[in-house]
This record gives sequence, C-alpha cells and structure tokens, in this order.
Amino acid sequence: MATYSFLNVSASLTGVGGSINLASGAGVAEEGITIDAMEDKNVMTIGADGEGMHSMVASRAGTITVRLLKTSPVNAQLQVMFNRQTSPGSLGHGSNTVVIRDSVRGDVITCTGVAFKKLPSITYAKEGGMQEWTFDSIKTTYMLGVGTPEA
Repeated sequence: MATYSFLNVSASLTGVGGSINLASGAGVAEEGITIDAMEDKNVMTIGADGEGMHSMVASRAGTITVRLLKTSPVNAQLQVMFNRQTSPGSLGHGSNTVVIRDSVRGDVITCTGVAFKKLPSITYAKEGGMQEWTFDSIKTTYMLGVGTPEA
C-alpha cells in the first residue's frame, strides 16, 4: 500500500510581485490546500417526454484555497502581493500561476489566469487559528499520478 506525506507536496504562487512558496516550510495549517472545480463538467437536461441530453461544459475554471497558520510569515507576503495586484491601475490582477505537485504521487495541478478572490477573514481568538486565502483560476489542469509503489 502506498503512503502520502504533505512533505512531498510543493506549491507556489507566481505573478506580479514575485513567487511565493505555499507548501512545506510556509506554515501551512493542518487543513492544507484545496483545489475545486468551479462548475460541473456535465449538465443533464431531461425533456417533457423523459428523453435526456448531456451537455459537456467547456469551463476549466477552479478555486484554490490555501490555509496558513496565523503566525506564518507567508500571510504578509500574500498581503503585499494582494495590495499590489488590486491597487488602481495594477497590471497584475488575474495574471498569476499556481502550480501544485506531489513528487511521490506524480500529481501536477496547474492553474493559470489566477486572481486573489478576496482577503482572508481575520480572527483574533483564544487560539491563533489560520488565515484562509482563496484564489480564482480561469484554467485548471489536473494530472493525477499513479504514485510510486513501496518496496
């Protein structure tokens, strides 16, 4: 049986303002990174007579959510990039790339046309918690690998 470790995952956000590590060493919260398709790939329509039709949706849009510990210095790096890309006259909004790889499993997820969706909610509480950064991707390409079998 194969194993999984977050330590084998690399992830980066690259765009106007630099390249930021979003994986091991970035202070990623236990909940990690999530990539979701924005739309269903199929829409099924059933006619009045009970016959049906499938429509394949061309969209490859997605959402990326990165959860960082409250104390991660990467929060400040993302805030600087967010401010730069969303200021009036900015040229960087929506031009980022996110690449996530699992070197052992062989997974590669590439997201292009990436923009900051919003600022994370800020919570001050008994425990530090996390900052949740959300991005929209115009094109998300998934390639899940087969992994390396254990010896």
